[in-house]
Amino acid sequence: MDLQSKYNHLKQYIKELGSLGVAFSGGVDSTFLLAVTHQVLRDKAIAVTIRSSMYTQRENKEAKAFAAQLGVKHIIIDADEYSVKEFVENTKDRCYFCKHAIFTKIKEIAVQNGIHYVADGSNADDANDFRPGTKAITELEVVSPLKIVGLTKQEIRELSKEMNLPTWDKPSFACLASRIPYGTKITREKLRMVEQGEEYLMDLGFRQFRVRHHGDIARIEVLPEDRKRFFNEQFLDKIASKFKEIGFTYVTLDLEGYRTGSMNEVLKEEEKKI
Repeated sequence: MDLQSKYNHLKQYIKELGSLGVAFSGGVDSTFLLAVTHQVLRDKAIAVTIRSSMYTQRENKEAKAFAAQLGVKHIIIDADEYSVKEFVENTKDRCYFCKHAIFTKIKEIAVQNGIHYVADGSNADDANDFRPGTKAITELEVVSPLKIVGLTKQEIRELSKEMNLPTWDKPSFACLASRIPYGTKITREKLRMVEQGEEYLMDLGFRQFRVRHHGDIARIEVLPEDRKRFFNEQFLDKIASKFKEIGFTYVTLDLEGYRTGSMNEVLKEEEKKI
């Protein structure tokens, strides 16, 4: 199926739903899905955004601004993630329990607003990584329109560019909890440190990066082509000083560079041993 056919299929699928609440983070996928949903369903579409320490303040502000610009009804709810034991303990299926709690809330909001379906922004590429949250999506009967019609991340970016959406070239983002190794407890303080570190890297002009929290150690991932920026003593001193100010004792650069799901690499190694 070509790109235009997928896009037409997406609009037809959404139209047939009749009403839809989009779990809206402000990222590439959910922004595109919300824009198309609003275009098709108008006042039968709502956006629901989670306010949580798992997401940066910058992301929340951008989501709020776009929803206002679009003119869609936007509901912001506070997550209670620290009441979820598996989230705090950061088990390998943390994402399942977290998403189950969050989407249960979103479905309640949808019902209160006369909306019959809830959608997430999963796309066709998401099957290529370890995503325990998908189980929760399935159990709660949340629909994934982008995945259903087979749209990949790159195709979503292409369509977003055609629609003049501000997120068409926005770097990929994931919840801040994904920066902490499985089995290490998640706290607000740790997520705050990660957020501050990543905000600093963004201010320095890096576009795709991660700050992984390993106790006293910050492991910085940047795109392979950006690693050369660190081969400068003054720049290294500047980075180290800032990250120590944030609260880290040691600051490291991951020599492999940024890659999606690097925290899942340990799980893959464990599977090989079984």
